[in-house]
Amino acid sequence: MSSSVLSAAAWLRGSRRPTWLSDPKVLRTEVLAGLVVALALIPEAISFSIIAGVDPAIGLFASFTMAVTIAVVGGRPAMISAATGAVALVIAPLNREHGFGYLVAAVILAGVLQIVLGALGVAKLMRFVPRSVMVGFVNSLAILIFMAQVPEMTNVPWPVYPLIAAGLALMVFFPKVTKVIPAPLVSIVILTVVTVAAGIAVPAVGDKGDLPSSLPVPGLPDVPFTLDTLTTIAPYALAMALVGLMESLMTAKLVDDITDTHSSKTRESIGQGIANIVTGFFGGMGGCAMIGQTMINVRVSGARTRLSTFLAGALLMVLCVVFGPVVSDIPMAALVAVMVMVSVATFDWHSIAPKTLKRMPAGEITVMAVTVACVVATHNLAIGVVVGSITAMIIFAKRVAHLAEVTAVTDPDGGTVVYRVTGELFFASSNDLVGQFGYATDPDKVVIDLSAAHIWDASSVSALDAIETKYAQRGKSVEIIGLNEPSARIHRRLSGELASH
Repeated sequence: MSSSVLSAAAWLRGSRRPTWLSDPKVLRTEVLAGLVVALALIPEAISFSIIAGVDPAIGLFASFTMAVTIAVVGGRPAMISAATGAVALVIAPLNREHGFGYLVAAVILAGVLQIVLGALGVAKLMRFVPRSVMVGFVNSLAILIFMAQVPEMTNVPWPVYPLIAAGLALMVFFPKVTKVIPAPLVSIVILTVVTVAAGIAVPAVGDKGDLPSSLPVPGLPDVPFTLDTLTTIAPYALAMALVGLMESLMTAKLVDDITDTHSSKTRESIGQGIANIVTGFFGGMGGCAMIGQTMINVRVSGARTRLSTFLAGALLMVLCVVFGPVVSDIPMAALVAVMVMVSVATFDWHSIAPKTLKRMPAGEITVMAVTVACVVATHNLAIGVVVGSITAMIIFAKRVAHLAEVTAVTDPDGGTVVYRVTGELFFASSNDLVGQFGYATDPDKVVIDLSAAHIWDASSVSALDAIETKYAQRGKSVEIIGLNEPSARIHRRLSGELASH
């Protein structure tokens, strides 16, 4: 074997070697980040289990299998996938009306649908999400994270408030001392030790529900394998697949921006499907990318590799099964402080600064505000993104609809008039096109110069046909010139074929 081939093989081996294997600092960061996320996952997973109407262990099992599986098959390193509120809301009616077996079957089918959608290229639709929607998504996410903590800060014993304040202070000032250990982990440990040692009676993780004492085991959903079952679970599975992909892809894009790296959205889509299938066969409630925990992992703890995601899931089970009594004593105030810090760090404060708002076009501000309002009103990030994107498209269409201009120049001999059309011709702009010609007063020969225009759709071809018809009714001829190749192609294919019958 030649030396060049050997060196190439060595390079490939080196390029595939995880950074945490060769860098102790990276390894420490990933391990500690995974531990912090695992601790933060426990109360969230239990809360989402309650929303879905299932036992708390079901949500914890789902978080375990989702995180461990997506760490291997996902497209976005360091992103956390687990049981989520959005998925819980979608499948809760199915569990309530038909039982847990149907819920599990729907999770598996949703995973299959996500794989199909990923293979068909649904991730490419992310290019149509404008920046203003992305900013609204981030800001509404931060608001939802904070709002989720409000119930933990109302009607609680008074020591909860100084504990939250102490936790926030530790996370602000401890990094000034050292960044070797994540500040959230330090805050959780110190507040737990203080509350247990001093016997302070405050709500703890154990109050959310019992932690599992054993690992999940695989099995088939307890449902009849019939067409009736399929028709029952299909609508819920499709809704879960779409909501899960939307949140996961938006979160992946957000992490891409934070880390200044690129990830495969197609692989992430397929990976989400595989993770949900695995979760379903282990009796979990399914899930998707978990934005709050991802921010803890990436932005707060500084994790960047798949190891942190894998450990978040693995340590979650270790904490529940092995250290359940200890974890149950963690005060909710400590985790609330962590999530409040995450919400503050996630919000794009620059986007609402007066200086920014003065420079930003009104349409962009409107889109951002609509996205935030929809998400906060529905508590569904996917709905906000869809409504925000549609709003942005409407504003864009309205803006460019007026960019098509028509100018007329008549030859000195008066026998010919040349109309020069400038701009983009599509359904919005072409509606005004027909009224900009002087059918009655123009000479017998009319030339329409489209060299500075582009035809995008059938509406524009129909408008040109209408113009030619109006001139023909008056015995005048029309010549269209200057079409670029794509415009000429669509004009040749559709001209004369769009008249209503």
